[in-house]
Amino acid sequence: MAPAAPANQRHSVVLDDIDHILLDELARDGRMTNNALAAAAGIAPSTCLGRVRALVERGVIRGFHADIDPAALGRSLQAMISVRVHANARPQLAEFGEQLSALDEVLNVYFIAGADDYLVHVATADTEGLRLFVLEHLSAHPAVARTETILIFEHVRPRIRTGRD
Repeated sequence: MAPAAPANQRHSVVLDDIDHILLDELARDGRMTNNALAAAAGIAPSTCLGRVRALVERGVIRGFHADIDPAALGRSLQAMISVRVHANARPQLAEFGEQLSALDEVLNVYFIAGADDYLVHVATADTEGLRLFVLEHLSAHPAVARTETILIFEHVRPRIRTGRD
């Protein structure tokens, strides 16, 4: 399977009605069998398999994964942490993002526009774990100018919309 193009190199992809059906169904249930997916789209299973593979190769489908509840792993406290780096550290932004993404507590790293540079989604066991994460990995980092931590009480997941809805 070919890797997806970096975000800054992606091009607009033309999707037809069948592609949208396949994407809608897979967004609802990524474990759907190829035969069930083909039936939902009204196409042959071999055609379905080829189309899904093409969507993966074109970078439309970025991957298939299990969405694991961090609380099941003993990390029930989640937070979003905005991070601003010092102006002189801006040339190392990509490297800093990679360093963050390698940390066990980090679920997602977003490079953002605005006053801050990153939004980091983390999960820890408790407030002490969160405090230590901020102190050891962010506040102590020479590139970090400031952070702001926002606790997540609940995550309400919207249904994925493919643009056909």
